[in-house]
Amino acid sequence: MIIPVAAVLLITACTKETSEIRLDPALGTTKVFNITSNSATVTGFVVAEGAGFTTRGVCWSKEPGPTTADFKDSYAGPLTNAAYNVTLKGLDFATTYHARAYATGPEGTIYGEEHSFTTLPVLATVTTVEVTEIEGTTATTGGDVTADGGAAVTAKGVVYGLTTMPTVEGSKTVDGDGLGEFVSHLTGLKGLTKYYVRAYATNSAGTAYGPELSFTTLVSVREWYVPGNYVAASYPGSGLADWSPDKSPMVKSNEANPNNVEGYIYMAGASNMFKISAQPGWDGTNYGAGATAGTLSATGGDISLPGPAYYKININAGVDPMTYTAVAMNWGVIGAVNGWSAQVPLTYDPAVRVWKAGIHMPAGPWKFRANDSWDYNYGAPEGSLSLVAGGPDINATVEDDYAITLDLSTPLAYTYRADRWGVIGDATPGQWSDDTNMTWDAVNGRFTVTLNLTANSFKFRANDGWDYNFGGSLSALTPGGDNISVTEAGNYTITFDPWARVATMTKN
Repeated sequence: MIIPVAAVLLITACTKETSEIRLDPALGTTKVFNITSNSATVTGFVVAEGAGFTTRGVCWSKEPGPTTADFKDSYAGPLTNAAYNVTLKGLDFATTYHARAYATGPEGTIYGEEHSFTTLPVLATVTTVEVTEIEGTTATTGGDVTADGGAAVTAKGVVYGLTTMPTVEGSKTVDGDGLGEFVSHLTGLKGLTKYYVRAYATNSAGTAYGPELSFTTLVSVREWYVPGNYVAASYPGSGLADWSPDKSPMVKSNEANPNNVEGYIYMAGASNMFKISAQPGWDGTNYGAGATAGTLSATGGDISLPGPAYYKININAGVDPMTYTAVAMNWGVIGAVNGWSAQVPLTYDPAVRVWKAGIHMPAGPWKFRANDSWDYNYGAPEGSLSLVAGGPDINATVEDDYAITLDLSTPLAYTYRADRWGVIGDATPGQWSDDTNMTWDAVNGRFTVTLNLTANSFKFRANDGWDYNFGGSLSALTPGGDNISVTEAGNYTITFDPWARVATMTKN
């Protein structure tokens, strides 16, 4: 078959032109993604291969204009795809990098556009400081933020709890921000309890924790005994005995102030010897007089105090050597009853262990005070019978004769009463509706009333209410006791001692 020359020339010309039409090699860098603190992925795109590429990849540097002479990673995937991804690894955190795609072929190496990116920060570096000043409810620790991880530390402190590895979701302190050391004060802890603690530091990468430490709080309440030669005579009928720690008065502290051990002790002798025992026996630690006045020593001898006197004992157990004070107290009341001048005295009754007095008081405020000094005074919140050192004034709402009772016998649980007394019952003129008031007989130290009684019954009642009343046997009255019977109608004189809880009923 003969092919026309023109056709041959046309085919030849077309073939030659196709082989010579070839775009120059071109490369793009399209994006950077999946950025972490130490890696990032860069996408390259082959726009035109020219004579072809033997290697594709990404180069990068901390400086602009990276080349293959800097850091580079080649692409190991198939070369048939125009787009390719390369993940850069081993990067520094919180650092700005410059990256661009590259491709190498017979015509040399070409580069795509440059992209910059910044790796993410990492957690801060923080250490935990040794726990010190451990008490019953408090301790001191802290930490040191030595590196911020490439992002500002916005909060630091310590976390703590009863189980290992505490986190900021639980109990924590907040002790500032930024780098550097900090001190953390832990409060509100439970006594004799093991705690776990570690420092923390928070930045945009999250919260880092220091090494975990543990500590155990001390006894939160100290209950100590005051044995001595004064006990039996000072506490008659109580079962307490001389030189027996378990049969001695006590002093104690509370969780709010575990190092302040205090209590009131009556010492009836002219010369009173005693020690402080930390347990109800002599087989453990006990303290006597220290080398200097007012100090205690585990090897010290007996402590001596003159008497008879009612002492307030305070021991500071948080110092070495421990110190103590013993202040003789004479208590009274002061207020509207005497124009806030010298206190009206109370009398201490060893048989019932309270300070007491019958006092005619006007309506108005008053307080308990010792030694005619405001250094020692107690008040009480409205409606409460619990005393507070330096607390608010107590208010007498009605002018009348009051039985005043100051009870300091239980350490750190001091109470009072201020009672107006009367008789009530179907034997009395007021029946069970109205009290017949009693008056204070200062000579005999009792409340008294003379009235006509019918052959029925009655009780003693305080403050025109049933919150506090006595009944039962006249020689041993009991709170809330049975009605007291009147077997024969007539005119009677009734007396009542609210402290000894005895009464008399005499027909006139």
